[in-house]
Amino acid sequence: MSAPTLTAAPPHTLVEDVAGITVGTFLASFGLFLLHSTSAVTGGTAGLSLLLSYAAPIPFAVLFPLVNLPFFVVALRTRGWAFTVRSLVAVVAVSVFSSIHAAALPDLDVAPVYAVLFGNLAAGLGILVLFRHRASLGGFGILALLLQDRFGWRAGYVQMALDVVVVLASLTVVPPSVVGLSALGAVVLNLVLSMNHRPGRYQG
Repeated sequence: MSAPTLTAAPPHTLVEDVAGITVGTFLASFGLFLLHSTSAVTGGTAGLSLLLSYAAPIPFAVLFPLVNLPFFVVALRTRGWAFTVRSLVAVVAVSVFSSIHAAALPDLDVAPVYAVLFGNLAAGLGILVLFRHRASLGGFGILALLLQDRFGWRAGYVQMALDVVVVLASLTVVPPSVVGLSALGAVVLNLVLSMNHRPGRYQG
């Protein structure tokens, strides 16, 4: 008996893309909000924006889109308008949602270990949803997806390597104990991506 023929999944509809990007950005923004509440960092441009927000009196919601601008130029040239626009919308949405979380939970007090681990888990799930709706949170995610498409390198592993640089750079701003915890959280985030986002596994 021959093996069943695999057929490509139908593409997401516009409504599904809007819903997916909304859910993905909400999850990711809440995860980043938890990290910010404990002065922790993570990888990628999100982690870089968190790091800069601790070093300078500029809110994360302002820094995040600015840090990602150069990467959107790359995305436009390499991945086209659709991906770039989706990613730009996602980055802006994360900035907006992060401000909403801060206003809704002004006195949040969470144990650092819980905040960092759950924050990275939520952010990883959010990014995974965005990947599956042909979007990203810009920055390293764009580069990771580009390398995955061209060379077959898993996006999670590529991003993990880049994240190490950001986490190590945070030693100049936050205590070593927080950096160690942040590194563990970044591993959690990237394991979520590497185990669940592989070329050809999910279409549409």
